[in-house]
Amino acid sequence: MFRTLYITIWVVISTLVLGLSVIIISFFVKSGNPLHRIARLWGRSILVVSRIKVTVEGLSRIDPQRPYIYMPNHQSNFDIPVLLGHLTVQFRWLAKMELFKIPIFGHAMCKAGYISIDRNNRESAIQSLEVAAEKIRNGVSVLIFPEGTRSRDGKIQPFKKGGFVMAIDSGVPIVPVIISGARSIMTKGKFRVNPGRIRMSIQQPIDTTTYSRDTKEALMQHVRRVIRDNYESSEMDERPC
Repeated sequence: MFRTLYITIWVVISTLVLGLSVIIISFFVKSGNPLHRIARLWGRSILVVSRIKVTVEGLSRIDPQRPYIYMPNHQSNFDIPVLLGHLTVQFRWLAKMELFKIPIFGHAMCKAGYISIDRNNRESAIQSLEVAAEKIRNGVSVLIFPEGTRSRDGKIQPFKKGGFVMAIDSGVPIVPVIISGARSIMTKGKFRVNPGRIRMSIQQPIDTTTYSRDTKEALMQHVRRVIRDNYESSEMDERPC
């Protein structure tokens, strides 16, 4: 329990210090890229303090110069520092509005160009998706959790449709990202943080140009199948013999 408290204190302090840094630096830069690099430092620092080792597979499958929509599975709060710290490309979060209400942290996210989505307000959510699609067409990658929230039982949950409408409207590929091992480090509903290993696997980009809004369900099921099958396979690999 002492270890978890120590990690929590570090998260609070690093969020205050680096969040304020992002806000200050934002007045002197036009791009959100330097601010995202600070967020990457924040994510890596949390993993180091938590004694969590991360291995990454499949980075060669993506071109860092082109935009994508990254779609990872969501098992733990530690998915966020893993993605920030080890998905070493520029991207912007499409995240639930509640995160943007956190003092310092939320304001820093806004300054970095991340996009909030109000899942309780359909009209507001549609506007957020339109903003995200426009950013993507202008060359900015976006990351969204297609499940919408963390899984309680470790299984891949049903996907929300909004991210797939955004993908079809913007016409850029979807990159499934598989995160395994995070749930054993911090399970949803639990406060304790355990040391361990996390593996992040980047899958082959999936073309969206052959789909329309009428066939978004087929695209959604295709992406979900890739994430589910690879996640289940990776979890099997992690189990002791």
